[in-house]
Order: sequence, then structure tokens, then C-alpha cells
Amino acid sequence: MTRIRRQVGALLEGAWRPPGLCVPNADTYPHQWLWDSCFHAVAWHALGDDRGALELTNVLARQDPSGFVPHMTYWHHPDLHRDFWGRSGTSIITQPPMYGHAARVLFEGAEDAGRPALTDDLSGRIAGALRHLYLDRPRTPGGLVPVLHPWETGCDDSPRWDGHRHRREPWRTTKSELVAALRTGDDHGRRFVVGSIGFNALLVWNTREYLRLPGAHRRDELASAADELAAAVTARWDGAAATWIDDVDPTSDIAAHDDGRAAAIRTADTLTALLVDPRPEAFDQLADPAAFAAPYGPRGVHIDEVTYRPDVYWRGPAWPQISYLLWWAAKEGGADRVAETSARSLVAGAERSGWAEYWHPESGLGLGARPQTWAGAALPAAQWLAERDAAPPSD
Repeated sequence: MTRIRRQVGALLEGAWRPPGLCVPNADTYPHQWLWDSCFHAVAWHALGDDRGALELTNVLARQDPSGFVPHMTYWHHPDLHRDFWGRSGTSIITQPPMYGHAARVLFEGAEDAGRPALTDDLSGRIAGALRHLYLDRPRTPGGLVPVLHPWETGCDDSPRWDGHRHRREPWRTTKSELVAALRTGDDHGRRFVVGSIGFNALLVWNTREYLRLPGAHRRDELASAADELAAAVTARWDGAAATWIDDVDPTSDIAAHDDGRAAAIRTADTLTALLVDPRPEAFDQLADPAAFAAPYGPRGVHIDEVTYRPDVYWRGPAWPQISYLLWWAAKEGGADRVAETSARSLVAGAERSGWAEYWHPESGLGLGARPQTWAGAALPAAQWLAERDAAPPSD
């Protein structure tokens, strides 16, 4: 435990930059990313360091008046990608709203513990960000909040987006054209409007996490919106497929190229719906070596899917932020055995991979950027395991 704590402390300290944030990797990711910083805040808290509150504040510092929170902030080179995004300083898309959970971790019981409390300004920003997602995006036919670009899910190249791929061009080209369509308002037939189960589950869960705090704003409005969206997520469960099915807008370009199979591919990020809809049969898949369970897992894609590639970006590797969320879902959902195995595989994978961006679930081989700071989310899991191991056996 001491070793893990020391490694995470060095990881975050080495990535710390003004005005108060961690760059995920100085070479590959030298800017601020929304959900990365929220996981950094969780790790800072586990270290007993108050810098998590400053990092969370800076995530929301460039929030639009509408409440929209950009997924990237260019603090040090504001015009670097100005032509690409069509504006200076930030991107024009968002990411999963992990600020609700980060706020709960940072501020729940803070005053009683002598720690900095949630400020009224930060609380208002979080409430405004959540409200924007619920109210300012038209719903999919199944009542889900749509994402407008694969990057908004955080799962950039998930096989669930394969129906949108244009086979004669690189996927990167398609994603760049989708940004251009959002930037100019002229989609030229290119539209990505998908009710991502993972994104919607995280929206509901982060809303509920935020509402646990006594200083939460818009409490009744947000609670009602979360309950309504939770019902829409739950309704997307397909027992035959043993997963939740994304809801694709029929006017979307993805609908024109997909017969529905991609939306039902079994992926680990979709299992974050367990945070909202804790189904035993879904938890069982996380414990099953013939499904998602691996020594350094969970696998990013079910082992039986033809798209499973354990060493290819978003096609099967284990990701620390997804592993953290599934550990939390099992812990809060009463799936104790799954919670323990998930926590142990997360900690083992983070350390064996060299604190990588993602890793091979079977071998722990580090992949992507190394080190990558959100792997520090393994520390809370390690602390939880240490507390469990130290606890006397129950009668």
C-alpha cells in the first residue's frame, strides 16, 4: 500500500502544472481533459492533498454561459487548435460529466473533517453543467441524452461506433469531419447522434453523486431529471444480448450504415450502467473469465465478440477509469466478490503496466501513453482493499 501511494504521489506531482491541474501525459496529452481531471481529483483526495479541489475548479473554469463544459482546455497554448475547434482556448465538445462524483469524493463530510468545503460558485457550476446536458440536447427516440461525437463518450474508437465508419477513409478523418460539422453547423450528411448507454449512465450517476452534497443547487429539478433518465437507461437492457443497447437516432449517419449490431456489442464501458441499474446477471459477467474478467481486467470488450482485440485502442484493453467505475458500481451495488476482484485487477494492472493509459488485460502490458495520470485512480481501490484486509472477520 505504501508503495502504491508513493507511486501515485510521484505520478501526480510530476504532472502538476499552473494554474492548477495535471496534464495526463506531458508528451501525448499536454493540456487539461475533463474526465481525466475528475479522476485526478479523486486520486489527490486519496493522497490527502487538497489540490483536487483546485483541479476540479479549473475543469469548470471555462464553462460556457449555457452550462456547457468543454472536454479540453488549452491553458498554455490557447490558439494551438483554434482552426480545428473554431474557437480559442477550449474544444467544442464535452466528455462524461465526472465532476458530480469528484465533488462527492472531495466534499462529502468535508467541514466535519476540517477540509475545504464545496463553494457556492463551484456547486452552481456543476449544477449548471448537468442541467445543460438534460435540457439543451434533444432526446433520442428512447429518451436518452445524445452524444454528438465519439469523443464525447470518452471511448473514442469503441466497436459500438463501427456502424459510423466509412470504410474507404481512416476513422480519424471521419471524426475530424464530424468536428467540422459541429463547428460550422453544416453537417453535409455527417451526423453522429447516439444515445450512448455509458454516457447516460454516468450522467445519471454523477447527478445523484452531486445531490448527496448539502450545498447542491437545483436539487428537485436535477433529481427528477436523473430519475427520468435512469428509467430510460434501464429500459435499454436486452436480456438476449445480455447488455444495454445504445439508442441511435434514425436521422444519424450511423443509422444509415448500421443494421443495429454495433449498438449491441458487449463492452465494459456499457457496463457502467450498473451504477444506475445494478443487475446481478451483469455483475456476473465481470467475474466470469469467459466474459470480461481477466487478471488485469476487466477486458474492454467481451472476449466472445469478434471485435475483441486486447492490444488495440478501445477494442479490448483494460482502462483504469472504466475499471474504477466498475469497481465502484460493484462496491455500492453489494456485489462484494466482484468489487474485490475488480479492485485487485485494477491495482495490479496499473502497477504492472507502469501506470499506463490502458493495458493488455491478460498480461498487464502497458499501452498508450506511459505514464498517464488517471491510472492514479487505482489508489482509492488499493486503500479500500487494505482496509478490507485489515478488518477483523465478521461473525
